[in-house]
Amino acid sequence: MINRFEGKVALVTGANSGIGQASALAFAREGASVVLAARRLEQGEETVRLIEKTRGTATFIKTDVSNSAEVEALIRATVETYGRLDFALNNAGTSGNLAPAAEMSEEEWDSVIGTNLKGVWLCLKQEIAVMTRQGGGSIVNMSSVLGLLGTSLGASAYVASKHAIIGLTKAAALEYAGQGIRINAICPGYIKTALIEPATNNPDVKSQLIAAHPIGRLGNPEEVAEAVVWLCSDAASFVTGHSLVVDGGYTAQ
Repeated sequence: MINRFEGKVALVTGANSGIGQASALAFAREGASVVLAARRLEQGEETVRLIEKTRGTATFIKTDVSNSAEVEALIRATVETYGRLDFALNNAGTSGNLAPAAEMSEEEWDSVIGTNLKGVWLCLKQEIAVMTRQGGGSIVNMSSVLGLLGTSLGASAYVASKHAIIGLTKAAALEYAGQGIRINAICPGYIKTALIEPATNNPDVKSQLIAAHPIGRLGNPEEVAEAVVWLCSDAASFVTGHSLVVDGGYTAQ
């Protein structure tokens, strides 16, 4: 088996479960050394163990991506440990507590925007600094189909943050395309993760979500992870500023 990412280093935020964990495992499978970042220590260390079981190399660094000092420490530790940074998946995010826009508290709005949008920007600026010095790299920012569409489910802050990630991705991609840094976004449909588990515990809601995907099911984290790996690989060397939809047909309707 050819390890496409042998000698490369990948960073994944929100790496303790769901798409982040699946992506970390996929990077490791391809031969990359992986730095995992998340707020929950125990789950992060479990992901390290999963990677090490497959003879991969991984390090977990407890990080709140909405905190600039912690993000700076994360990137510094990545370079100190592995010497470089080739790939990054800025995946950490939260849906927040659902409420109509006019009923959402300022604190709740700030919390969602702080993690989902500011957190991506804080990571992006530090990752770009490293990649500029070393002559290139690839970054993937996690958006959503709700970065392309609206919803009446009381997730206005989440929707706003995911739309903004696409704009940030396009602007940054244009700013750094000439420096060998490719920056893309990925827009998953509804994926079987802890983020939507409360909704899918209700059989009626689950059936509605499944029906919204013409492919006839919810997505799996591993399916999104494969798209992330492709965007970072040389197979996508002419792709930048793009928002890749992985949604089982959700937005095609």
